[in-house]
Formats: sequence, structure tokens, C-alpha cells
Amino acid sequence: MKTKLILASLLASNLIAGAADFVAHEWGTFTSVHAADGTQLEWNPGTAVDLPKFVYDRMRPTPDRPAPDLTDLLGKSTLLSLVRMETPVIYFYSDRERTVDVDVQFPQGIVTEWYPQTTPTTNRHTRWEKVAILPQLADASVLPNDGSKTHYYAARETDGAIIRAPVSKKQVEHEKFLFYRGVGSCGVPLQVRMTGNEEYVVLQNSENQELSHLFVLSVRGKAGDFVHLRGLRKDDTKQIKVPRGERSISQLQDDLAKAMREALTGEGLYAREAAAMVETWRDSWFGEEGLRVLYILPRQWSDRTLPLSIKPAPQKLARVMVGRAEVITPTKEWQLMKQIVKFSEGEQGAVGRFDQLGLGRFADAAVRRLLGRVPNQEFDGAAWGLLNVSRQQALKEAKLAAK
Repeated sequence: MKTKLILASLLASNLIAGAADFVAHEWGTFTSVHAADGTQLEWNPGTAVDLPKFVYDRMRPTPDRPAPDLTDLLGKSTLLSLVRMETPVIYFYSDRERTVDVDVQFPQGIVTEWYPQTTPTTNRHTRWEKVAILPQLADASVLPNDGSKTHYYAARETDGAIIRAPVSKKQVEHEKFLFYRGVGSCGVPLQVRMTGNEEYVVLQNSENQELSHLFVLSVRGKAGDFVHLRGLRKDDTKQIKVPRGERSISQLQDDLAKAMREALTGEGLYAREAAAMVETWRDSWFGEEGLRVLYILPRQWSDRTLPLSIKPAPQKLARVMVGRAEVITPTKEWQLMKQIVKFSEGEQGAVGRFDQLGLGRFADAAVRRLLGRVPNQEFDGAAWGLLNVSRQQALKEAKLAAK
């Protein structure tokens, strides 16, 4: 039985890789937050609890790693950023066992989480040395699992080879991919703004390359809708009416998931990779309250923002990054201001109504935007107080849900 599983795994890898003997594929997400006037906002991602406990981060240095600096000690929750680089993963397909060195640089950012363990480097540089690609290994029991219910595990549902990375002379770690995350100060190529009546979203491509597959998505309570724009040429601008349809969340997720999978495979991912990416982000992309634009980032932008080197080089390398542009509408800002005032007056229920706005992890960006427009010490204190109370409650709920 075990022999049949190994042969099936080898056959699947060879069929997927086609004529190439060695293929690498990567996907990930760059999330940004935008004000209604198009300003890309700084924001604090907060403390995430959506990763398994075995994933490394800058708060958990090991004896063979350099001592943490002040940023490391304070953690990602203290960092203001223009983008959050979320869950890039690199898969490998090979006709035989190989050993590679993988180097990722993030010149305008900091790598904050990763797995397997990396070679000690700087915050803007991540390197895995002597990673063994094991297409003959079909025993998934070697993969770590902390029993949590995070979406991290969905990324394993592909035909990629299991890899083995050395941690020390006596210790190795296995996974189906190389994983890393970070926060950065780089701008994104899509500028998003709203018209004064909030009826339209204006999309402008500032990149010297076409943006493909833009999905304008609006989620309101238990319903929502989306518009699919297949492309936006360089320096082009399009005005899209904010979708007001009433698809149920489940129907919306199914329809958009199908469209996204087709878009991702069209950009070079294998079908199971596209499905794994959509499943990883399904709830966040398609279910969270708010107005956002999802789009495929140009390969040129990804290579410039996140240089990747694999040695020996694969015969084929696909890099498919999705941009997520979250929009803070004027209506949300006005409702947020009212709840801050209510909170400052000690009114019970202000925290609950604040949470009902559906700002989620982007509440920090909305608060910072508001404080810049309403400079008042008492108002500032109330705003941060309300945000902190809400975050503590959300963190408790997230920890319970992950168990």
C-alpha cells in the first residue's frame, strides 16, 4: 500500500510539472488600507493568533539566532506599516530529490514570521539553506500539527513535494512549503478612492504594467456582491459602481471563490494551489464586512518588492501575489466618530456598536485617519481606549476559536 502511495505521488508530481524537471510556485497576499480620498494609510496589524504555535517569529529567537533588537522585543503589534505581507508560501515540484538554497529579500519591510527555521539573517532578509526537496516522501505524519484550527493548514492541500530543512546538526523540520510573513512601508500599484456620494469606486493603475483580475467586493452584514474587472492597463483609470447586490454570504463566497480560482490558475498557479490559496483566505477575503478590491499584482512589482532567489534555479518559477485594498468609507468614519464620543461620555454599549461597524483589524487605520482630522487630546484618549478594549475582546475570542 505504501509503495502505491509513493508511486501515485511521483506520478502526480510529474504530470503537474509537465516537461520541466524542477518547478517552484509561490503565492501570497499584500494587504493595504485606503481612505476614501485615495490615501494609502499607515496601520497597525495588531497581534495575530491565526498561525500554529510551531511557526517562528521575531519574538521567539533560538540560541543560534542573533539577539533580538528593540523592534523584535516589542513585536509586530507595535509596527506601523503601509502593507502587510500575508502568507507567502513557496511550493516545489521535482522529478528527483534535490537540495536548494532559497533567499528572500524585503528591502522596504521586515520579515516577522516564518517556517521552517531559517539561517540567521537581518530582518529584511530571509534565507533557507540546504533545503531538501523530497518528491518520494508521501508520509504526511512528518508534518507538524499543533491541533489548532488555523487556516495555515489549508495551504498544504496541494501536490507539492514535502521538504526537509535543517535546524541543527541533529534536528530537521518538514513542511509542504516554505512560509513567511512581514510588514512593509512600500506603496501598492493600485490607487483606490471613492466619489463623494459613495456610489462609485475609482481605480487607478500607477504601475508600468497591466493589473489583472480586479474584484470590487462589498459585504454588508449577511449579504454582499462583487464586480469583476478583467484588466486595468498602465496609467489607466476606471470608475466602478459599488456593488449593491444581495447575494447571501455563502453564495457570494462560492461565486467569488470560483472566479478567483480561475484567475489564479490563469496567472500560472496549479489548480490545487489556487484552491488552497482561496481556502486559506476565503473567510477574510469574502466574508469580512466592508468594501475592498482584490487584484493580481504584476510579476514585475512582486520581483522588485520581494526579490526571490532559488539556487539551483528551477526551470519554471511562478509568483502570483494578490493585492487586497481595504477602503474606509466616509460613512464608516462618521459612525466611528460618534462611537468614540459615546465612549468618552461613558455610555455603555459603545464598544459593541464600535464592533458592529465591521472595521475588524483595520480599525486602527480608521482611528489614525480620524485622529489626524480631529486633533483633540480628550478625543484621542477616548479613541485609543475604545480601540484597545475592542482589541482585547477580539483577541480572547480568536484564541478560543483557535482551540
